[in-house]
Amino acid sequence: MVLEYGLHCQQVIVEYSKTWHLGKLMKRGRKNSENKNSSLEEIGEESKKQKIADEESTKISESPDWGNLLPDVILQVFQYLPLLDRAHASQVCRRWNQVFHMPDLWRCFEFELNQPATSYLRATHPELIKQIIKRHSNHLQYVSFKVDSSKESAEAACDILSQLVNCSLKTLGLISTARPSFMDLPKSHFISALTVVFVNSKSLSSLKIDDTPVDDPSLKVLVANNSDTLKLLKMSSCPHVSPAGILCVADQCHGLRELALNYYLLSDELLLALSSEKHVRLEHLRIDVVSENPGQTHFHTIQKSSWDAFIKHSPKVSLVMYFFLYEEEFDPFFRYETPVTHLYFGRSVSKDVLGRVGMTCPRLVELVVCANGLRPLDEELIRIAERCKNLSAIGLGECEVSCSAFVEFVKMCGGRLSQLSIMEEVLIPDQKYSLEQIHWEVSKHLGRVWFPDMMPTW
Repeated sequence: MVLEYGLHCQQVIVEYSKTWHLGKLMKRGRKNSENKNSSLEEIGEESKKQKIADEESTKISESPDWGNLLPDVILQVFQYLPLLDRAHASQVCRRWNQVFHMPDLWRCFEFELNQPATSYLRATHPELIKQIIKRHSNHLQYVSFKVDSSKESAEAACDILSQLVNCSLKTLGLISTARPSFMDLPKSHFISALTVVFVNSKSLSSLKIDDTPVDDPSLKVLVANNSDTLKLLKMSSCPHVSPAGILCVADQCHGLRELALNYYLLSDELLLALSSEKHVRLEHLRIDVVSENPGQTHFHTIQKSSWDAFIKHSPKVSLVMYFFLYEEEFDPFFRYETPVTHLYFGRSVSKDVLGRVGMTCPRLVELVVCANGLRPLDEELIRIAERCKNLSAIGLGECEVSCSAFVEFVKMCGGRLSQLSIMEEVLIPDQKYSLEQIHWEVSKHLGRVWFPDMMPTW
């Protein structure tokens, strides 16, 4: 009930704070006018204005006194206000200012650190950052840093982290909105700031540190202080972490439920550690398989027995794999059954690889292929529809599929295809179906209206 009333009052509080500021200006204006010599006409005008002001005052006196709202109600409303509106409202009266500084309003905060010369995004004002560190650092629990591509912004984030000595964070996220800027920092500087949080936070449950120079020793500090509480760890593209470093986390953090990492950190030992009796069932595992220089990266093979043990321990896990490889680098993958559920190919992938996907990925739920080439994928799609009984979402970009094969694919999958994103250029008309006919045929088998996606003309 308090929440509903607070939501009802939200707009009123914003308007009331604006009216309060306007009232101060009007009062100042009236005071200046009293010091001037007024003619009879001016006195008459003043009397009219006074009469109107008295009428407005009567209306205000009959309206609710927003300054005497219960603190709990004001708190609920403040939680829905943008920070700037909240700061303006806090200047209305002492009670609203007291609520503005209540710990509940400062448990969750996102520091936006951008350089005006290189970013159009709004940045958290430096004076506000100082006030947060001074008055509310011990209240912070759910903190994220959103930085642009500049080194200066990443340094500012580290400077704030190093001052969080009086808080015990529950979640921490370091987010680069463009090119990873934390990687431009000296490794020792970043590790020193991050270690402050690891040491002082004894109940860290969620940590997102993708594209950062975190290393094995810092992960050991994390485990030593937060092994009982850590449930989510996202650390893709962290080149200074070794397979032994992530294995240490899996061995000690038995409550870990979500994990994101690069393929080079994945090992048979890691999968077996995540499958131990002491470890809870993993809910989400994301693996990024990335190659920057074709032919220069060696990709190892995970044993089938390791995958089997992993799925036996966590049968409902979502295994997400992002592939950014060149065609000649796919040889170690999909040679035997792989328990992947969500599969994304960010670069061109061959017909052979897609054929192996259909043979080895029975748990597949979602498939996205950005590009394939000029050879139709008719047989591969039919095979995927036959063997991947859980498939419910598919997206095809720069590929080719005959209209007949596509209709057959949709017919085999039926209404379980909740997402079907196919570019119009992918579909090749044949003797059986034209592009106009395929719309009706696919809609019939899906049980809903469907159209292929079209490239914008602008």
